[in-house]
Amino acid sequence: MTLAIIISLLLIGLILVLLEVIFVPGTTLVGVLGVIFSGLGIYFCFQNFDSQTSLLVLGLTILANVVVTFYGFKSGVWKRFSLKETISSRAYDDRLVGLEVGQMGKTISDIKPYGKAEFGDKIYEVKSNSGFISAGVEVKIEHLENNKIIIKQ
Repeated sequence: MTLAIIISLLLIGLILVLLEVIFVPGTTLVGVLGVIFSGLGIYFCFQNFDSQTSLLVLGLTILANVVVTFYGFKSGVWKRFSLKETISSRAYDDRLVGLEVGQMGKTISDIKPYGKAEFGDKIYEVKSNSGFISAGVEVKIEHLENNKIIIKQ
């Protein structure tokens, strides 16, 4: 009866480690349970058999778990869970369309150093490198860089 319990614990542990590596990678709970079951099987083996047999069971259990883990990684299962596409678009890519360096506009709010200005019919968030600019003042676009509009008075 003791031998059946030990074998069952070791097999359940091995199956749980295999499930962790192949079917539910990254959850860790199933793998930890597998290691716990394997550890309990080894513990009961040391309690009920001589040390030479128990060390043999320990070595075989470690070897089996390493082989299962290695097989799981070599099977290519991880490729099903990995991201294969990249996002190439960026936020606000077309935000500066229609704006040119030197274009004149009018501040809507105080610019200290960030604020809002109107160019054409649209309102944009702008930055002033020269410091504070009051609302209602005519400004000119100095630079357009990295989706930022740099203005000057």
